[in-house]
Amino acid sequence: MTDNPDRWHRWLLGTRSGGDTHARERMLAERLYPIRDKLLASARLQPCDTLLDVGAGDGLIAFGALERLGPGGHVIFSDISRDLLEHCREAAGAQGSLGRCSFVRAPADRLTDVPDASVDVVTTRSVLIYVADKAAAVREFYRVLRPGGRISVGEPINALMGWDDRTRFYGYDIRPVRSLAEKVDAVYESAQPHGTDPMGDFDDRDLVRHAEDAGFPEIELELRVTVASRRPPVPWEQFLRTSGNPLIPAFGEAMDRALSPAERTEFTAHLKPLVETGTGQERMAFAYLTATK
Repeated sequence: MTDNPDRWHRWLLGTRSGGDTHARERMLAERLYPIRDKLLASARLQPCDTLLDVGAGDGLIAFGALERLGPGGHVIFSDISRDLLEHCREAAGAQGSLGRCSFVRAPADRLTDVPDASVDVVTTRSVLIYVADKAAAVREFYRVLRPGGRISVGEPINALMGWDDRTRFYGYDIRPVRSLAEKVDAVYESAQPHGTDPMGDFDDRDLVRHAEDAGFPEIELELRVTVASRRPPVPWEQFLRTSGNPLIPAFGEAMDRALSPAERTEFTAHLKPLVETGTGQERMAFAYLTATK
């Protein structure tokens, strides 16, 4: 891995949790492991399957699959990040499973190094939100599957998560300082324009349509939506180091870009107590798509 890892590596292993190791472990235990387990259960793994994990990231799904497959099973880690693939390669070597792994650097919509009808299962989690041509990606999933192969896909549906609610910032009520929040939002908007960014340009119905158009004859989709009137409390300094996704800066950096020192002080005075007490709304919407070729 390079001395200056790319933004995907930095986010997954750092700014996603504000650089806090304990917060990362809590996120894994409380949110990510349950998603992993559901995706792999839906994949109906067989002992000697070959599984392709698209957008493998730090290996959450792929290493979970290795634990569940028999010694004849094989997992292909696919990602656009060279640094994350190297991270996974090192981790596989450390746990003695490197011989059951392959590594492919490729985007989800151009899996050109994966031959036709060569895998039994395709998994992916929170990857299509970064792909502009989602239909092409699902067609690639269909292409690489053997007859009878399965996909198990999990994607957040941002259209149902308050993506366009301008009265809230990260779920916190910012109406008293809305003009300041809009300045910070403009930093994020420049990186991810509302209405055109891949993170918010689709919903669960689009996932079903893409699977149908790709040729899958058997499709199931489960949509889970939860709304809570509280958020987990977060220390302010950790919150400042946190970024919502790899394509945008951490919150503290966005404030520095957008606000004057006086404005930052005013915005902090309003937002910090809400963050540290969990006084906000948490909305989650996640779609689980399974299909058989």
